[in-house]
Amino acid sequence: MSKKILITGGAGFIGSHLADELLNEGYEVRVLDNLSEQVHGKDRKKPSYLNPQVELLIGDVRDKEAVEKALEGVYAVFHLAAMVGVGQSMYQIRDYTEVNNVGTATLLEALINHPVEKLVVASSMSIYGEGLYEDEGGNLEMECERRLEDLKNDRWEMYKNGKELQPVPTPEGKKPNLASVYALSKYDQERLSLITGKAYNIPTTALRFFNVYGTRQALSNPYTGVLAIFASRLLNNNPPMIFEDGKQKRDFIHVKDVARACRLAMETPEAAGEVFNIGSGNQYTITHIADKLASVMGKHISPEITGKYRIGDIRHCFADTAKTKEILGFEPEVQFEEGLFELAEWLKDQIATDNVSKASSELSSRGLTV
Repeated sequence: MSKKILITGGAGFIGSHLADELLNEGYEVRVLDNLSEQVHGKDRKKPSYLNPQVELLIGDVRDKEAVEKALEGVYAVFHLAAMVGVGQSMYQIRDYTEVNNVGTATLLEALINHPVEKLVVASSMSIYGEGLYEDEGGNLEMECERRLEDLKNDRWEMYKNGKELQPVPTPEGKKPNLASVYALSKYDQERLSLITGKAYNIPTTALRFFNVYGTRQALSNPYTGVLAIFASRLLNNNPPMIFEDGKQKRDFIHVKDVARACRLAMETPEAAGEVFNIGSGNQYTITHIADKLASVMGKHISPEITGKYRIGDIRHCFADTAKTKEILGFEPEVQFEEGLFELAEWLKDQIATDNVSKASSELSSRGLTV
């Protein structure tokens, strides 16, 4: 008899790909998802992309009874249910705290009475705040923060003693620097899970996802991943909007690689009690990303560089993947260009409501852009 795996938030972007990965490897999959309107639209229907072999339970991770029902007969849990997005978290503080923090606490209390063999929780690179930097002498700078005065004068990079610092790959050992409510809530999810897992002898692993991209992203959600936001703009023949000068660097990893990393974290005994970066180890500027996506979509539209700063944003962060490779044996397989072409093919059949301008106005009206 195959093992049954529960994925909270499993009807979403990453969760649905993880469901495919697990089913392909012979597991049974149950999903608990509230089909939130922001992700699944006003009709909140079961998404057509969700594998028909998935057992879908519609319910909220904050609902104790729904969670306990979902845990019946389950071997392992992937906790992916969360509200995502830095900008929105800065004014929907209660919502993010309730769904991400209280939702995780509800799941963990249920796990005390319904223990499983493995818990894998989705964390985020956002907990690092700024990535790791070094000065010209090669000294590492763990706690970097930009000054508002510099940002107002379009000095976007990180400085120390008047000299520019250089970004380097960020390892798991870097001290968190929580720059947004979203980041705080993801760190809370991670720590709550690891602490409870240790106390109740439930092997627990936290995965810090970097910028995940691929098919099935919620294109009409203006607070989802940057590539999906750019795609929504381009599908509507609007220029992607980029904060600052567009030279900030990020690490992009394909969703199918992320799904495989999740499975490996569950199957690797040595992963218990550990946190891992799930990224590609590559780095791309945001402008490069926008240009590449426009190119593969056949759109001759240049991005709009706003020159504005969004509260909670960081300058550079990309993954040091040495620990993930060593313990999980994980290396990304999908090349960035290959992943973009797959995304572009999928986008041909998609309709997206461009809510980016509305979201930008919302942030601006609250003083969250400078």
